[in-house]
Amino acid sequence: GSYKGEWITVVGSLFVVAVFSIIALILIAVEVKTVLLPPGTKYAMVFDAGSSHTTLYIYQWPADKENDTGIVSQVEACPVPGPGISSYFNRPSDAGASLKVCLDKAMTLIPANQQRETPAYLGATAGMRLLRELNSTKADQVLAEVSKAIREYPVDFQGARILTGNEEGSFGWITVNYLLETLIKFSFSGKWVHPYGTEVLGALDLGGASTQITFQPSGTIEDNSTKVFFRLYGTEYSIYTHSYLCYGRDQALKMLLASLSKDNITAQQIPHPCYPKEYEMNITTADLYDSPCVPDTPSPNKTLTFKGTGVPAECRSTIQKLFNLTACGAGKMCGFNEVYQPPVHGQFFAFSGFYYTFNFLNLTSSQSFSTVNSTIWDFCTRGWEELKASYPREKEVRLSNYCASAFYILTLLHEGYGFNEQTWSNIHFRQQAGNTDIGWTLGYVLNLSNMIPTEAPEQVTGHWHSLWAAAVAFIVLTLIVSLVAITLQFLWSPK
Repeated sequence: GSYKGEWITVVGSLFVVAVFSIIALILIAVEVKTVLLPPGTKYAMVFDAGSSHTTLYIYQWPADKENDTGIVSQVEACPVPGPGISSYFNRPSDAGASLKVCLDKAMTLIPANQQRETPAYLGATAGMRLLRELNSTKADQVLAEVSKAIREYPVDFQGARILTGNEEGSFGWITVNYLLETLIKFSFSGKWVHPYGTEVLGALDLGGASTQITFQPSGTIEDNSTKVFFRLYGTEYSIYTHSYLCYGRDQALKMLLASLSKDNITAQQIPHPCYPKEYEMNITTADLYDSPCVPDTPSPNKTLTFKGTGVPAECRSTIQKLFNLTACGAGKMCGFNEVYQPPVHGQFFAFSGFYYTFNFLNLTSSQSFSTVNSTIWDFCTRGWEELKASYPREKEVRLSNYCASAFYILTLLHEGYGFNEQTWSNIHFRQQAGNTDIGWTLGYVLNLSNMIPTEAPEQVTGHWHSLWAAAVAFIVLTLIVSLVAITLQFLWSPK
C-alpha cells in the first residue's frame, strides 16, 4: 500500500511540474513585443577657420538618420582665442597652439567612448585663399601645424583644407535651408517629411575676405562654373553660387583706403569721407598693401594718416568705385565685375558680417530700403566724440568703420547683386536659426553625414513587466516542485 502511495505522490508532482512548465512557456511566448532601442548619438567637430577668427562647432545627430542625411543639431560653438590662422604665417606653430583651448573643451563635451570615432575637420576660407596666393609654402605650413595640433587628440581627424568659394557658399545655403525646415521637417504624424510647396531660401554670407551669394534661380543656370548640384533627403537641387574674393568686409575696407590714398598721393593727411569727423587713423604702407586684394607696396615704407570728414554722399560714391558695375551692358545677367548672375529670386538670409553690421545699426527688423538708406546716412554724419559717448563699450576700430561697412553692404546688395526697393524686403538679417549659428560648417557636416552609413535601429524582443515576472515565478515554482519530487523519490525508493 505504501509503495502505491509513493508512486501517486511522484506522479502527482511530475504532473504539477508539467502544468507549471506549460504555463511558464505560454507566458514567455505570449505578448512578445518587438521594441526599437533608441539609436546612439554621433558627433562631429568642424573648425571654421575664417580670415579674422576661428570657431570650433560641435554637432550631434542620432545614428539611425533619415534618407541618408543626418538630423543634426549644434552642441557648442567655441571661439578660438586670437586672430585667424592666416595671421600666423610667420609663426605657424602658434596657429596650432591657438586651437588647444577649444579642443580641450570638446573633449569634455563628447563622451570618452565616442571620441575616437568622432570625425574632426578644419575648413579654412578666404583668409587662407589669399595667403596661398601670396605664399603657398607658408599656407601649407599653417595647415600642417593645425593638423598636427588636432592629431594630438583622440579624434578621427579627417584633414585640414582650404574650401573653395563655391563650397563655402553652397554649404552655407544647405545650413540655412536645413535650419528653416525647407528641406525636411518633422510632421505631426511623427515622421520626417519633405515639405511640399515650400520655397528654398537664398544665402548671403559676408566674411572678412570674401562674400558669397547662393540661391535657386527661377530659370536655368547658364554658366556651369556657378552651378552646384545637391541631393538631400532624396530631393535634387540645382543652385547658383558665386564667391567674390577680396569683397569680404575687411579686404573691402582695405581696398577703400588704398583707393583714397591713390587719389591723394602727396597729401600729409588723406581725407576719408566714411570716417567720422575728428577721427584720425595711421597705417603704414606695408600694412595697407600686404594683401593680393590691394596693389603692390609703393616703396619706401611710410605712414599714412587718414582724417575723417563724415560726408555720406562722398563715402557712398567712393565705395561704388570698388565695384565694376558698368561691364554688364543692358539685358545681360550679371552681378558685378562681369560675373554671371541670374536675377535674385525668393527670400534670402543674410548672415555673418551682414548681420553684425546691421544689428549694430538696429536694421535687422525688415526695415524698408529707404529707411535703411536714411539710417546709414544719418549715422555717417555723426562726429567722433558723439559716437564714442553714445557707444562707450564698442571698440574704436569697429566704431570708426561702421559707416563704411554699412554703405559697403548697401552697395553690394543693391548695385552689386541687384536687390531693388521691392525685393529688398526679401532679405532677412540673421545670426542664428533654431539655436544654431548660420554659416558653412553645418552644411558641410550634413553633406558629409551622407557618407556615414545608416545604422538600422537595433531590434530586441521584450515583454510586459508583469508577464515577465509571472513567467519567472512559475519557472521558480516548477524548479521547487521538481526538487521536492526528486527528493521524495530518493527517500522512498525501495532499499
